[in-house]
Amino acid sequence: MDFTLYWFMFPVSILVATCAMLSGIGGAALFTPIFILVFPLLGEEYVLASTMTAIAAALFTQTFGFLSGFVGYYRRKLIDYQLAGKLLRFSIPVAILGAFVANFVHDSVLLAGYAILVAILAYVMWRNPMQAAEAGAHLEGRDIIERTDSRGETYTYDMPKFGPGSFALTSVGAFMTGMVSVGIGEVTISQLTHKRVPIAVAAATSVLVVILTIVFATATLFAELIEAGGWTAIPWNLLIYDVPGVLIGGQIGPRLQGLVPQRRMRQAISVLFIGLAIAMMMVAMRKSGLH
Repeated sequence: MDFTLYWFMFPVSILVATCAMLSGIGGAALFTPIFILVFPLLGEEYVLASTMTAIAAALFTQTFGFLSGFVGYYRRKLIDYQLAGKLLRFSIPVAILGAFVANFVHDSVLLAGYAILVAILAYVMWRNPMQAAEAGAHLEGRDIIERTDSRGETYTYDMPKFGPGSFALTSVGAFMTGMVSVGIGEVTISQLTHKRVPIAVAAATSVLVVILTIVFATATLFAELIEAGGWTAIPWNLLIYDVPGVLIGGQIGPRLQGLVPQRRMRQAISVLFIGLAIAMMMVAMRKSGLH
């Protein structure tokens, strides 16, 4: 195992993690196509063993990126732990199920699933960018939350009411995260901002939901890979560059929160997602023999 092979992923990981923290998406949504689409263009020696290996590596990397982001948001006192707990009781067990099922699904199905999901996310992000709650907006609920961050800024909002539809959507996002590395972060941030949770609080709370969900999904995927091929089945020579990179990027993102226009950031990523969806679908068709 050549431990100098993926040196270039250190700066790339910093950039990906920073963008993920700013936009509220999961970093794995970008790492997975890098591993699957870009690495083969660099040469055979860069290609990972399987699609499942790429997904597991992307989720493992995202875990550390969001851990770093969690520390940043924790210091800013922006995380709503009660709100996160309501979503985690559904997301964790379903993500484990998705990771388990991924082991029995053909690569072409995983890739097609990723392509379809990011295409949907691209549409949602373009049409419904995150919007801050209007100042002085009427708060209809009885459970009014006032949160003051470490900079002295106060956020006031209703504690969102989650119905069966919200929990079903969270479960779908968690299941797809376990299978194809994408879903829970995007679903969570969209739901919270739609329910008029302030952007900063929504992004911070989403980070906590994502990190705990993907920790369990990643552990399940790694266990499956190690059982099939031993410890060498894990691309450690890639992860030694990804992990420190996302730790740095995870600290940069929260510091830039509010400085980068959210609408432009999310629309730019939605355009990127469309391109990734098309490319991944073409790879899926080729693997399935349809292209």
